[in-house]
Amino acid sequence: MHISPVLWQFLIKWLHASALFPAEASTIAPMMDALYFFLLLLTVIGLILVGSLIFGFSLRYRRSRNPVATQVEGSTLMEATWTIIPLALFLVCFVWGALLYFRIYNPPANSMNIYIVGKQWMWKAEHPGGQHEINSLHVPIGRPVQLTMISQDVFHSFSIPDFRVKREVIPGRYTTVWFEATDVGTYHLFCTQYCGTQHSGMIGEVTAMTPADYEKWTQQSTSGMSLAQNGERLFASMNCNACHNGTATARGPNLAGVYGSKLTLTNGSQVLVNEAFLRDAILNPSSHVTAGFNPIMPTYQGQISEDGLIDLVEYIKTLQTNYRVQQTQVTSQSNQAAPVTPEMVKP
Repeated sequence: MHISPVLWQFLIKWLHASALFPAEASTIAPMMDALYFFLLLLTVIGLILVGSLIFGFSLRYRRSRNPVATQVEGSTLMEATWTIIPLALFLVCFVWGALLYFRIYNPPANSMNIYIVGKQWMWKAEHPGGQHEINSLHVPIGRPVQLTMISQDVFHSFSIPDFRVKREVIPGRYTTVWFEATDVGTYHLFCTQYCGTQHSGMIGEVTAMTPADYEKWTQQSTSGMSLAQNGERLFASMNCNACHNGTATARGPNLAGVYGSKLTLTNGSQVLVNEAFLRDAILNPSSHVTAGFNPIMPTYQGQISEDGLIDLVEYIKTLQTNYRVQQTQVTSQSNQAAPVTPEMVKP
């Protein structure tokens, strides 16, 4: 059965216009819909084919015409046909779905990162520039946006149907997903994992804006301190710079430039230093001891909130030289972060 591309697009647009299907408001949405409608088409064709055969055979071989059962010899060609064709279709769906999966869960290198913290019963979004939102998320169109998400209590699930985004939000572990909004507008945000008595109220809105409007919004909504600057203050108040100062006699590993690198641990294994590793290294330092250092770092389990961990991770990500740590030591007695330097400004 062949459907022309024009008819296919008309069908999809009609479904969106009739409110029978969510709008396609991200770059991945048309790809997801194409696979979905392909599976739906296969299902309908299979239903019609199997139903027709059952109905036809029930008429042809009804008892009044065949009172005595007759032996029907098998056909190797027919058996091979109805085995190979469905297998080929299943493999097409598998490969298609796998390609989409890797595309959805592998964000582009130039993605803008936003942290999402789920808690009963609200969503909190934290932008790198220090903007904070509750049950709301502002994003620019035409730019990849990566969401790094974690739950503060129970399992949640972050879903934006119009973007075809759905990702589990798990306690104690970062999960990521990304999208690129294509149309200006306001879209629904849901929690699709039952998370308690007020689960149905854990909803919000995603506002997709032009880059210029998004820039205005960030300037108007800033708290005055970026996540990295908040992390710097926390780094100083917890006296982390006493060990992680980058000097030759430091008792802790040098943090400058560590983000994105491969780190060798005492057991000889190598790990990629990303957000998840940094978070776990703060909470469970004895499990991630860097080669050449002793396991003397205490655990901060239960002493830092998820928001504080995000701030610390963002601060460590900005460290490119030991100048930042040294300046933090100088200003640690005050209640202000050290001045922003070019290395803290992200492109």
